Amino acid sequence: MQDIYLYLVILLFLLAILDLVVGVSNDAVNFLNSAVGSKVAPRHIIMIIASLGILMGATFSSGMMEVARSGIFNPETFSMEEVMVIFLAVMITDVILLDLFNTFGMPTSTTVSIVFELLGAAVAMAVLKLGEAEGSFSSFNEYINSSGAITIISGIFISVGIAFVIGAVVQYISRLLLSFQLNKRMKWVGGVWSGMALAALTYFLLVKGASGASFMSTSTVQWIEQHAPILLLLGFIFWTIVMQICVSVLRWNVLKFVVLFGTFSLAMSFAGNDLVNFIGVPMAGFESFNAWNESGIPATDFMMTDLSEPIRTKPYLLILAGLIMVITLWFSKKARSVTETEVNLARQDEGSERFQSNALARGLVRWSISANSYVGKVIPQSWIDKAESSFDKVEETTDTIDTDPPAFDLVRASVNLTMASVLIAFATSLKLPLSTTYVSFMVAMGTSLSDRAWGRSSAVYRVAGVINVIGGWFFTAIIAFAAAALFATFMHFFGLWGIGILVLLALFMISRTFLYHRKKEQKKEMDRQFTEIGNELSSDGVIVDTSQKIASSLKLIRDTYASSLDGLISENLKQLQNSRKQIKELSSKNELIKQKLFDLIKRIDPEDTDVSRVYLLVYDLEQDIVQSASLITESCSSHVDDSLEPFDEKTIEELESLRYQVVNYLDLIIDILSSHRFDRIDRVIVEKTKVFNLLESYLGQKVDQVKSDDIGMRNSLLFFTIVLETKDLVAVAARFVKLYNRSVN
Repeated sequence: MQDIYLYLVILLFLLAILDLVVGVSNDAVNFLNSAVGSKVAPRHIIMIIASLGILMGATFSSGMMEVARSGIFNPETFSMEEVMVIFLAVMITDVILLDLFNTFGMPTSTTVSIVFELLGAAVAMAVLKLGEAEGSFSSFNEYINSSGAITIISGIFISVGIAFVIGAVVQYISRLLLSFQLNKRMKWVGGVWSGMALAALTYFLLVKGASGASFMSTSTVQWIEQHAPILLLLGFIFWTIVMQICVSVLRWNVLKFVVLFGTFSLAMSFAGNDLVNFIGVPMAGFESFNAWNESGIPATDFMMTDLSEPIRTKPYLLILAGLIMVITLWFSKKARSVTETEVNLARQDEGSERFQSNALARGLVRWSISANSYVGKVIPQSWIDKAESSFDKVEETTDTIDTDPPAFDLVRASVNLTMASVLIAFATSLKLPLSTTYVSFMVAMGTSLSDRAWGRSSAVYRVAGVINVIGGWFFTAIIAFAAAALFATFMHFFGLWGIGILVLLALFMISRTFLYHRKKEQKKEMDRQFTEIGNELSSDGVIVDTSQKIASSLKLIRDTYASSLDGLISENLKQLQNSRKQIKELSSKNELIKQKLFDLIKRIDPEDTDVSRVYLLVYDLEQDIVQSASLITESCSSHVDDSLEPFDEKTIEELESLRYQVVNYLDLIIDILSSHRFDRIDRVIVEKTKVFNLLESYLGQKVDQVKSDDIGMRNSLLFFTIVLETKDLVAVAARFVKLYNRSVN
């Protein structure tokens, strides 16, 4: 029996390694998003600084594993066997849940997940105990500390609103002071502003980071907390003097130092404090095993009173956990996906939006516009004009515009890090629970709103994104509770077989999400290459850049056109569905290209209007030809899917002939675009005329058949759709060659 529980403890530690990997992939957004979004330094520099913060935080961590004595459940009311079931249910749920969030690039809270998983598993075991003992459910509170759980949960969610409001207010004040014209105002306000930020970050480093170090005595920690005001004042004076010298004498951009220092501080805090979310449960399981193993009492009878005492982790385990976190930070592609979500929602410029609008987002935006209009009537116009001048963007010349600019500037990045640090440190000093993920994310969203990143053209999409993320947080809590309760119940009834099945389920889910995410990343890279606009902005560069991509598009259109007609003739629904999927992907790519045209036109010299015109016309033509191909594919697919009457032999012969002619015609266009032999336009016109004549003859014949009732309504409408859309497709394909021929000549 001892061997079985030893194996279960080993399993807990193996799950902890997985949990570290998936947890860091999600929590990395807390300390990376500001530095990555502002591009304060090359990515490898940012990663090195964050890695040092993680290693130092893990080393300094006291290892006080608060999970088992956090007030979620009362361990003394559960036996060794029951506690192991709770811990295994929690770890399996946590691995699966966090990995799912990482796969879809959604930030969530490891603190909230672990709290609700413990609550769910403990509630399930308490209900099972009471049911088997035929006890009264009035004694339920003996097992679950309901008031403690409610306090933790309410504190976490209240912090969401507070973080958003404070982030918005501080960012607005910071922008009034520094504006977007940093070179003009940093000379006289940069030292003071940076001094305040660094003083707050230093205090945060002491309170939330170093105070947990094993070498910090309780008296030292208490002294730091008692002398917080004087420490903040001294830190402000020191940093202000140093930063002002850097600004005035050395001409340094001190905001870069603030952002990098803040990244280090948050990374150190994360590793030193959130480490408990990943290894706290296994450590509690290990301590439970040691206490039970020395007792000589059966596991079903040994009550876990020892878990009410603090659990201290061995230093080498903390260092090992820190190394796993650092390795994950460097190599996890899912961590980048989560970071991209927050940076995308916070970016200053317009562009492609990840989230679609919804009714709630539209309502909130309309209400905000009305409220803003009312405020504008109350505040004097002169005050508004003065404030608005601080929000005027820096005018960039064509030569200085970056093809991949930062999502936001260093002012906002430093506010994000500073205010998140201040709020976390303040809550820690008051012993209030909160989620570092929620605070960091909502501060970033508040600063985005205040910084006018959510303009009329993007606000509804950004608000929808925030709503989706917050909805995901509630989803985290609900699913964590339900899944942990379900898993604990399953293991209780099925024992070791149940544990084995759930472990296999976790491994299966992780492997599936890994393959799904890899496929998604590969598709994203293919889309990026397909939609990437070249840096060569001359007329020749435009032709080279676009003609190859149009040729690739026409190859896909040619294949889907032929496949659609083949699928219609043979009534092969699977073939038609594949064609429809391909054309939808091409349509999505074309939409991405059109969204990038705005940035492209801004980069082109105002005097070179021909380049802008060619790009616009090329992608407008591509949209037309994709729409025609899409309508043909959709119509054929619907006809077969609805099991409508097939065409007669004569019509099938006409469709086969049409397919042959159109495929040959498109092959000619593709060859011309690939080889840049646009002088072959005469041959294109001849071939287009042949196809047009064929289409006109088919139309005339089908009109006669309709009049003589030789063809049904559905079949005639489908045939007319195919012929008319083919005519548009053929015409647009020829216009590509005409456009390039005119541009070259």
